[in-house]
Amino acid sequence: MDSTVDAVIVGAGFAGLYMLHRMRAQGMTARVFEAGSGVGGTWFWNRYPGARCDVNSLEYSYSFSEDLQQEWAWTERFATQPEILAYANHVADRFDLRGHIQLDTRVTATTWDEDRAVWQIETDRGDRISARFCIMASGCLSAARAPDFPGTETFEGTVYHTGQWPHDPVDLTGLRVGVIGTGSSGIQTTPVVAEQVAHLTVFQRTPNFSIPARNEPMDPERERSWKGQYADLRRRALETSAGILYEYNDMTALGVPDEERSRQFETRWETGGVNFMRSFTDLMLDRAANDTAAHFVRAKIAAIVRDPAVAAKLMPHDHPIGTKRICIDTGYYDTFNRPNVRLVDIRETPIEAITPTGLRTSTEEFVLDALILATGFDAMTGALGRIAITGRGGQRLLDKWAAGPRTYLGLMVAGFPNLFTITGPGSPSTLSNMIVAIEQHVDWISTCIADMHERGETVIEPDQAAEDSWVEHVNEVAHRTLFVLANSWYMGANVPGKPRIFMPYVGGFSVYRQKCLEVAANGYDGFRLSAPNHA
Repeated sequence: MDSTVDAVIVGAGFAGLYMLHRMRAQGMTARVFEAGSGVGGTWFWNRYPGARCDVNSLEYSYSFSEDLQQEWAWTERFATQPEILAYANHVADRFDLRGHIQLDTRVTATTWDEDRAVWQIETDRGDRISARFCIMASGCLSAARAPDFPGTETFEGTVYHTGQWPHDPVDLTGLRVGVIGTGSSGIQTTPVVAEQVAHLTVFQRTPNFSIPARNEPMDPERERSWKGQYADLRRRALETSAGILYEYNDMTALGVPDEERSRQFETRWETGGVNFMRSFTDLMLDRAANDTAAHFVRAKIAAIVRDPAVAAKLMPHDHPIGTKRICIDTGYYDTFNRPNVRLVDIRETPIEAITPTGLRTSTEEFVLDALILATGFDAMTGALGRIAITGRGGQRLLDKWAAGPRTYLGLMVAGFPNLFTITGPGSPSTLSNMIVAIEQHVDWISTCIADMHERGETVIEPDQAAEDSWVEHVNEVAHRTLFVLANSWYMGANVPGKPRIFMPYVGGFSVYRQKCLEVAANGYDGFRLSAPNHA
C-alpha cells in the first residue's frame, strides 16, 4: 500500500489507541501499524500465568471520556491481563478505531524526506506510506529480551517467554518446569505455575524486593465512590509524583522513633501494593533511611520462608529497595515452602548451557520438560532501536543514541523533525502510572499539532541546546537519588552492551507535567517551528 496521511502511529497499545482517537477528533488522517494480531500492546503480548497490573484498576484506566469511566466496571483491585486486554478491545470498539489500524504489520524503517518534509514509513508487508508526523507509540516494555544461552536450539522441550506467551492455553500439568528470572514477571508467574507442575525449579540471578499485593474483588462501595468523584480524583493524581493517589506521607524514616517507623511499614505491608515505598519521604534519597525499609522486608522474607538458607538467597542485598522496579506478589515467598519448588542461585552456580533434556549449571544438570524465560525487556529504547529511524542528513537514531538516549522532554529528538515519542526516555513513563503518562503525552502532542496547524507551521524540531540541557537535567536529578546505585533495566543494565544511563525522568510526574505546559505556553520554548515552502 502506497499512500499519504497526516500521521502514522506505531503501535496499538494504550498510547496508540488514544493517539488515534485524538488525531481523528482533530480531523486528521492517521494510520496505526501494529505488529500483533490484536490491540492492547503490553497486555496483548504478556499473557503469562499470573500477569496482573500493579496499579489500582480504578486508576489504571483512561480519563479522557467520562462516559467510558462510568460504564466500565473492574472486577478486582489489581486487574488481570485478560481483563485489561478486554478493556483495550472495548475502547477500540467503542470509539470505532479498528478501521484505522493495520494489524500483523511491523514498521521496519522510517526516513525523513528533507525535500518534502514528510516521513517515509516502510513495513514488513511492503507498505510504503508518507506522513507529515510519525508518532512512536511502541511502548517502554515491548521489546522482549531472551538470553543467549548456548544450546537453546537443542532443547527438546518447550521454551516460553513471559513477554511473548502463546495465545492458546498452555497446560503445564505434571511437567518438570524451570523459570529463569525473578523480576516482576517471574514473581507473578512462579506461584501460579508451582500449583500446576510436578516440579518447579526457579533459577535466580538477582533477588528482588516484593510486597504483597493483597488483591481482592472490587468493593462496590469503593467503585461507586470513585465514579462519583472521578474528575476531582484524576485532578489530584496529576499533582502527585507518580500520577497515582498513593497514601503520601510527609515524615522521614530517620525522623521518627523506631516504633513509629515499624508501625508505618507494617501498615503499608498489610495494605499491600507499591504504596509501601511511600511510607516515608526519604526512602529514595537517603541510604540509611532506605536500609530501614530493606531490613523490614528482609525480616518478612525470613518469617515467611521456612528454610533459612532459601530465605537468605531470596533476600536482596545488592541494591537499595525501590531502585529496581519493586514488585508486588500473591504468595511468592510462600511458594518456596512447597515441596515441589526449588530455588537455584545462578550467581553462585551460573547457567552454562541449555541441553536437549534441560539445563546445565556449573555444578548440576537439571532435567526439564519446559522452560519459562522471565527475562524481561530491552526497556525504554528497545522497540525504537528495532526500527531503522533516519533523520536529517541521514543520521540514524541508533547512532545518535550510541552512548545513551537523548531527547527533549522525552517527546522529541533533535535532528528528527516531526517524530514524537510517547513516554520516551527522559520522561516519567515507567516511574509513573503509565496510562496517566500516556494521556499527558498524547494531549501535549495533539495540542502541539493543532497549534501548528492554526499558525500555518508544518515542521517542529527540538533545539540541540534545549535537548542537551534537558538530558543534563534528567541525569542530575537521577544522581540526587538512590536509583543510580542499582544495575536495573532503568539503567539498561539487563542488556549486554547497552549504555548505562538512567533513562526515565525521576523528578516527579507533576513537576514534569508543569514543565511541559510551560514550554507550550511559552511558544514551544526549546523547539524550532517552521513552514518550509516545499511542505
